[in-house]
Amino acid sequence: MNPSSTELIILKHLWRHKAQSLREIHVAIESELGWSRSSTRKTVERMVDKGLLGLRNAHGLNVYHARARKIPTLADMIRDFAANVLGLEGPLPVSNLVTSQVLSQEELLELEAYLEKTDNSVEDNT
Repeated sequence: MNPSSTELIILKHLWRHKAQSLREIHVAIESELGWSRSSTRKTVERMVDKGLLGLRNAHGLNVYHARARKIPTLADMIRDFAANVLGLEGPLPVSNLVTSQVLSQEELLELEAYLEKTDNSVEDNT
């Protein structure tokens, strides 16, 4: 299941900053989303229920981390957008993402390999 646009904001933050408390997550996304702390809490709890985030207790404090892996999640979202919004089929050129602020050069290569591998496995099954 692909994350919603607001869930993706939280995931991108946690991919960058690893594990954080609810307060740290809220402070980081508050200006972008304009949410109250309770809205952040509800969304984070829903993301835990959906398996997008993991939760552990550290010294009496709930700490959240991304369970959804960055490359497969982004690849699925890119593929879904290309197919369902743009009507594109087949391999997607990752070269269009070179200026991404979310992906490092190494992650771009990993994403390209992941997309190519999963596109080929879909073609093999048809």
